[in-house]
Amino acid sequence: MLQKTKHTLSVISALGIAALLGFIYGSTNARPNDISQVTLLKTGKTIAGQTITYPKGGEAQITATIVTLQPGAQTGWHLHDVPLFGYILEGEIIVDYGPLESRTYSKGDALIEVRNLPHNGVNTGTKPVKILSLFMGIKDHPNTQPVKNP
Repeated sequence: MLQKTKHTLSVISALGIAALLGFIYGSTNARPNDISQVTLLKTGKTIAGQTITYPKGGEAQITATIVTLQPGAQTGWHLHDVPLFGYILEGEIIVDYGPLESRTYSKGDALIEVRNLPHNGVNTGTKPVKILSLFMGIKDHPNTQPVKNP
């Protein structure tokens, strides 16, 4: 019984010291300016106003890529049938959405790309374009599908 009491007192003492250190550390070292958060985008719609829906029919798979287009390069006509978050890290790109108007995206722009609508991106600038692309897709299903020029 004495052994169990000593063990219990040791645990209580350790917890008390940990709580005290946590209080002291938290109260003297808390620097709220050390961490910041910037919301890049909060939406339920694509750039074309489509409601975002997640694909069905398989195991979910998130894929993050950085797409780089050199000056004069283009993506080629393609479409996505899975939700895609894009963030322009560098440069500027003009995307032709066919029946929709073309849009220009620049460094710092965030978007949810249109789904199931062919589009083509072109870097008309003099510097590379870098795009962080986050696909919310399905395992073993392509995130991007090439299509013919509409």
